[in-house]
Amino acid sequence: MSNLTKQNEYECDVKDSCGAIQLIIEPREKDLGGFSVRRTLPTAKRKMVGPWIFFDHMGPANFPAGDGVNVRPHPHIGIATVTYLFDGEILHRDSLGSVQPIQPGDINLMVAGRGIVHSERERPEIRNKDHSVHGLQLWLTLPVDQEEIEPAFYHYPGASIPQVTVDGVDVRVMMGSACGVASPVKVFAETLYLEAHLQPGQTFTLPQTEERAVYVAQGELKARDNLLPQYAMAFFSNEPDVTVEATQDTRLVLIGGESFNKRFIDWNFVSSRKERIELAKQDWKNGRFPQVPGDEDDFIPLPE
Repeated sequence: MSNLTKQNEYECDVKDSCGAIQLIIEPREKDLGGFSVRRTLPTAKRKMVGPWIFFDHMGPANFPAGDGVNVRPHPHIGIATVTYLFDGEILHRDSLGSVQPIQPGDINLMVAGRGIVHSERERPEIRNKDHSVHGLQLWLTLPVDQEEIEPAFYHYPGASIPQVTVDGVDVRVMMGSACGVASPVKVFAETLYLEAHLQPGQTFTLPQTEERAVYVAQGELKARDNLLPQYAMAFFSNEPDVTVEATQDTRLVLIGGESFNKRFIDWNFVSSRKERIELAKQDWKNGRFPQVPGDEDDFIPLPE
């Protein structure tokens, strides 16, 4: 949903007593007429964490009957999109012919590779009644030697995502391996994406990976002398035994993985080569991307 908004952000002071924290970002929220989006990646100070180059938190938003999510067909290259809902439902369609309702707990993985087009709307039975939506959309950068792979689509029902309890904390490992379990979701490099629910006073030791960041989707965390408020993202070094503590009922999201070389990003296009992005822009402008079956009558124009 990158066409919705571009978020501003500001960098918070990091207290020296928690040397594991490199940077804290608190995105500013933009109201899109009852639908809010917070963007924490990319930022001016930090473009990526591991292979992750984009992180949007959408909602929670409540819609009256007849209104709702309505993102017209738009293209991507060089990434895999990952959609995960806490609440509500979104209908995914793409140029491969995929038609898939995304429900809470599911992982929707769309591999753009050399180019794909998709839309995000709602089924009539959802849209025609009062409803809500709340979730995350992330972009996973593909390794240079896989940037131009064939597009693909994978859907993983929530029941297939492993959940474990670590010292009383419920943890879901959405992508990669952590806490003794491995997710079935396809990855293209060392990648980590997990969610943990903490009650006040509970602690969670962050799994180690080359680069990592914690997003507070709900509640508040403490990392030594640093408070991480709701909607903040903290970037941590790879020190061992780094622990965060919940001061409220808290849902945290951890993303990370191996370090990637620089990527260029322009609108919905990501590549290691600027000229590839320029080609994709011209291809979209001139109608050379495939259409989305069942959603051919509308599209998002290339921003000029």
